[in-house]
This record gives sequence, C-alpha cells and structure tokens, in this order.
Amino acid sequence: MTESSYAVDGPSGSISIKIDQWGIPHIRATTATDAFYAQGWNAARDRLWQIDLWRKRALGLLAQDFGAAYADKDAAARLFIYRGDMDAEWRCYGPNAEAWTTAFVAGVNAYVDSIASGERSLPPEFAFMGTKPARWQADDIVRIRSHARVHNLDHEIRRSAVLARYSAEADSLRKARQPDRPLRPPEGLEIAELPPEILQTYLLATERPAFGRESVQAAAAASELLGSNAWALSPDRTDTGRAMLASDPHRAHQMPSLRYMVHLQAPGLNVIGAGEPGVPGVSFGHNDDIAFGLTIWAIDQEDLYVYDLKPGAPEFYRYGDAWEAMSVLTERVPVKGEADREIALRFTRHGPVLHVDAAAGKAYGLRTVWTEPGTAAYMASLNFLQATTIEDYEQALTGWGAPSSNHVVAETGGRIAHFTAGFAPIRPNWDGTMPVPGDGRYEWAGFYDPLTTPRVKAPASGWVATANQFQLSGDWLDEGKTPGYEWPDPARYQTIAAALDAKPRHGLADLRQLQTSVFSQPAARLQPLLRALPASLARSLLLAWDCRLAPDSAAAALFETWFARHLTPAVLTAISPEGLQAYAALPDAALALELAVSGDPRLGARSELLAKTLAAAWQEAESRFGQDPAAWTWGAFHHAYFPHDLEALLDRDAKGRWSVGPAPKGGSGHTVNNNYRQSDGRVTLGVTWRMICDVGAWDACQTINSPGQSGDPGSPHYNDLFPLWAAETYVPLLYSDAAVDAATHTTIRLAPIKRS
Repeated sequence: MTESSYAVDGPSGSISIKIDQWGIPHIRATTATDAFYAQGWNAARDRLWQIDLWRKRALGLLAQDFGAAYADKDAAARLFIYRGDMDAEWRCYGPNAEAWTTAFVAGVNAYVDSIASGERSLPPEFAFMGTKPARWQADDIVRIRSHARVHNLDHEIRRSAVLARYSAEADSLRKARQPDRPLRPPEGLEIAELPPEILQTYLLATERPAFGRESVQAAAAASELLGSNAWALSPDRTDTGRAMLASDPHRAHQMPSLRYMVHLQAPGLNVIGAGEPGVPGVSFGHNDDIAFGLTIWAIDQEDLYVYDLKPGAPEFYRYGDAWEAMSVLTERVPVKGEADREIALRFTRHGPVLHVDAAAGKAYGLRTVWTEPGTAAYMASLNFLQATTIEDYEQALTGWGAPSSNHVVAETGGRIAHFTAGFAPIRPNWDGTMPVPGDGRYEWAGFYDPLTTPRVKAPASGWVATANQFQLSGDWLDEGKTPGYEWPDPARYQTIAAALDAKPRHGLADLRQLQTSVFSQPAARLQPLLRALPASLARSLLLAWDCRLAPDSAAAALFETWFARHLTPAVLTAISPEGLQAYAALPDAALALELAVSGDPRLGARSELLAKTLAAAWQEAESRFGQDPAAWTWGAFHHAYFPHDLEALLDRDAKGRWSVGPAPKGGSGHTVNNNYRQSDGRVTLGVTWRMICDVGAWDACQTINSPGQSGDPGSPHYNDLFPLWAAETYVPLLYSDAAVDAATHTTIRLAPIKRS
C-alpha cells in the first residue's frame, strides 16, 4: 500500500482518500463540506481533462483553447446557460447544495493550483494540446444546462417536414406515437420543412466537441437510442430475505466513461455510488438506509416556437396584437490566435432564438425547462443523499427538474418504489409534438404537481422496473395529461419483466445475469414465423438458436444482419410513401417488428418478404463474416471500443495507449445490454457502469465501470476494469470501514495548510 500527503487550502480538518484495488475512492472527512471538497480534489486528480472540457464546452469557452473552428459551438452553448435567479436556483437542490458545491469547486481549484505551482503534473492531454485547466466558480456547475437532453425538438422538426410533404398518417410510420392518438397540427401553424440551422444550433450546443474526426459543426442524428435499466425486488422475492436493487444507466461510450464512482463519508453523510465526475454527489448508489437508481423518463420538456417578424425590423416578433422586441445579449467569445469575437445572443419571452430567417420573416425559438431554476442535470441528487425512507426520497424529488427520470428505490426495511420525476409542462391546447406559433396562443400553464406524476409503491408483483418504456396509465392517459409521445422500444422492459416473473425468488447471480442479458425479443417473436419458410441453411441456423445475441454466436450474426439491415428497412419501405424514411432519425425497428409479426396486409405475402430479406441477409453475412457459417461470430462485428477525444490527432503509439479496445460484445439496441452503430458494429451507446445491491448487506453489493475509474492514461486504473466489463463480470462495491481498509492499496491524506 502506498501513502501520500498534501497540504491544501480549504478544508477545515484532515481528510483521507482510500483508493481500493479497483480504483474506487473512499473519502472520509470530519464534515460533509470537507467530504465534498475532497470529492472535487479527487475528481480533478482522476478526471481533470474530462471535467475541464465538460465545463468549457457548456460555458462556451472552447475557442479560447482550440481556435476559431469552435467559435460557433461556443456561441450556441451560451444560448443555454442558465441566466435566471441564482437564489432560486440554489434552493432547488437543497439547503446544503450551495455550500457543498462551493466546497467541491474549491477542491477542483486546489488541484488546478497545485499544477500551476509545479506540485502536480499537468495531465498529458493539456500538454499535447498546449492548453491549461481553468479555475471554477460554484455557479459554473449549476449554470450548465446543455449536458442533459430534454427530448423532442428533433421530432418536432422531422414531423413538420413529413406533414409538409405527406400526412399525419405517414408520420406514424416514421415514428409510432404512444399513446396512439391522432396528430392534430396546431391552429395557425404554417406547416413546412423547417430550416436545418435550427437543429444544427441545438446540436452544436449539446453535442461533445470533435477533435479532427469530423467537422465541428457536424450535426449528429438525434438519438433514439435511449437506454438504461433499473429494477427492485421486495424481500419476499429474493433468496436473502432482503430487498434487492439493480441499476445500469446507459450513455454514449467515451474515454473515460461518463460515470465515476466515489464514496463520501462524514458525520451525517455516508453514501456510495456513481455520478458524473464534474457534479458533486452521486446519482446512483446507496447510503446506510436506501439504495437508488434511475433511468430516463422520456417526457417532452421542450417546444419549438415559430415567430412572425416585423417587416423591416426583424428584432421584433408578433406576440398577441403587438410587436415585442427580442432581448439581445452581447458577449465576447475569446478565440485562440485572433481577437475576441463579439456575438449577439437573442431571446424571446420563451427562451433562446435558434435561428432567424429575416428573408422569410421568421424566427425560431425554443421553450425549454432549462430556463427554469432546478434543471442543472443531476444536481437535484444532492436532495436525496441523506434520505432514510422512501417518503424522504419521494419528497426530495419534488425539486428534480432535469433530466426527467424514473427513480427506483429500495429500503433496508424491505419497501420498494418507483417514482417519476422531472418538470412536466402543462400544455392546455396542444400535445407538444409539433412546433407552434409564438404569438401567445400556445403557452405552458406551469408544470404538473411533482407528487402526482406516475409512481408505484408496494407493488403486488413484488417488483418494480423501468427501461425507459412507455408506462403511463390511469389519469395520465387522459387527453390533457400526456407528457410525451415518443418512447424507446419496449423490448428491454419486456425481457426484464419476463425474467422477474419467471422465478419466485432471485439472488444476486440472477440480477447479474439479467443485467448482462443479450436475449433478443425481436428474435423470439420472429423465430416462429420462420417455420413457414422453405428449407434453407439460414432458416435452419435461426430455428436451432436460443435467441441470444452472444458474441460467439453465428446465428446472432445472421439474425442482426437480417433484422437490422434487411427486414426492418424492407417492412418500413413497403408501407411508407416514397422517401418518407429519409425523415426518420433511425428506422423504427419496434414498429417494423409489430407489422411483421402481425402480418400487416400492406406487406403483401409475409412469407415471401421474410424469405427474400433473409436470403439477402445470408449473402451479406457471407460477405462480412466469410463463406463458412460455422466460423461466423456476432462479436467479430459487434464490438466495444472507447476512443479518446483526441484519437484522430494522436500517433499510432499514443492512440494505442489512450484509446481502449476493441473487444467483442453481445447484444443489440433491443437487448438489456448494449447498442451499436450499424456502419461498423461499434457499441457507441450503452452501459459502462452497473450496480446490484443486496439492500442492507452493503458489502455484498457489486459494481463495474469501464474502461476504468481514472482518466489519466498513466494510471493503473485507466483501463484495468475493461477486461472485466467486457467479460460481463463485476467487482465488490465495498462500504464498511473494515472491508474498505482491507481492500485499500493507496491512501491520500489532505490536511489544511497551517497558517502562522
């Protein structure tokens, strides 16, 4: 075991950071404020390049470091900085939020200062790019808004284009609506294809910066690939007689991962889990009394407004019977290698203006929950870190604004619950799925009472689960209480529900097996249809298969080639007007599956369609995997790879050290485990962090993160968890002092600077 000590400016007392053999820091302090100070210091120690880039990206400060190519991205980001009442903002996150965040930032700054003084080394990315880390202010963290997508803008734009060319019925073939209610375009809206600059500005503000791989201004396709899973079991459904909880949030794969594990311990505070490294606290984990996890609840928290501009005076837009002036905020964007650029940021009463088309007399603005206090992503987690009961947790969620989330909670006493949380706009006279005129006829009437959003307590089934699926019922299916219509594929939830119902009791091994499941619901539903097809090698291979997309499976390689690349496009093309699918962000595979299984008459002779597309898939599989089907494996194509942000700029040696992978992986976007990019098979979005808890037997909890805890390429914890994660295995999430001490391999001690 190694030990080191540092004198630092800020804490009130001594702090220890015990880093276990898997790179998880366990922070012990004499006050909660000092614990958060150490969390910030340690986050900088392990993830400084990542969190520095996170801050600069969101505050519009990239061009200062990286040059003029990033100036437009900076300008877009500044449209979404929170500029409202800071007192109201801080109150949303709990009575201790500002003090804890101030301490966290002080810890980050102390580490940054130690680099400036020469006490610590500059992380290699900064040296490579010729930049330096910046100092933070506490307000920086909560003013950042653009790191949590709040859904729907992309669909509003695509839907407008479809209705301009086709019909509302056609749009349902682009993306199925849940619930299936008629689309009613708002009165007064001139339906048209909207300028691409609208979405481009939004994506510039929200997407990660690209270094060399592609244009900085490239607009990535809006993601339909939301993924995350969480569930909890009551004691009578487990083999330990205690509640159990599982959580695996999914996000884009990056190097290092978005999640970072930490244990914070001080009088009145003892919590462990994962969060985002640039945000204080954790969002998934447990304390002494409860375990908690979350997934995205895909409600609609934004609306596009279309404004008529005053002829000859485009700074004015019509509102009611008058012309209202846009507010204009002038800021200077520092740009490396040239003079500062002056930019004008425009806002209406609804929010930021994404595009002005003066020639057409139109402007486009976004109403988003981001302008409301309490919507800094995951900051509201600070409200529930000290919760001891389900009721405490439920009350803490009343201030949770964004991202809209499903929360699964389990108590040591055995109770479990599922809550939804997030600011859900009340739209009195439209459903939020189309742009609306910005003239005052379409206004939010506040938000739904956070204590009345869908929730489940004491379920009769003995379990609760969420996988982002559509799950509104009762009052929330009334016409006026549908907070969203665009929901991810239900396949993951179906797999989870079936597994939880399949046995009377479950153990931790069952939870591990389910979290890593690669069982394909589409395969299970399509497989029986193959029996009606003529005999073929393809038919035989798939009929003998267990419907698991395992990395070593030949049948999995064939099935995914068939379902994703041939059957889904063929089904959707058969029922869609010519050219419609060009307006889809991604093919709606769930819709295609339902149509194929139901034998929709628009498909013609179903068996012929299945046979034709399967034959084409076999040919593609031979081309991709070789002529011998016995040698095919899904993992030869479907793989995990974590590219470093700077990969495109690195030489071969540095690329090999800074990027991690590849490794074969199982699964697909329709399995509990893993999504991928069809062009090259790389898993671009999915799980990196997992946790399973035997609630109350805290040292029995298990976890994994990938590729590792550290973002420092020179650290032993940079990629040490990648082989374990790739093999679908876990490490202990230790909690007790004795267990942590026994597993500690590095101790860092922080002591306040002694002043004479």
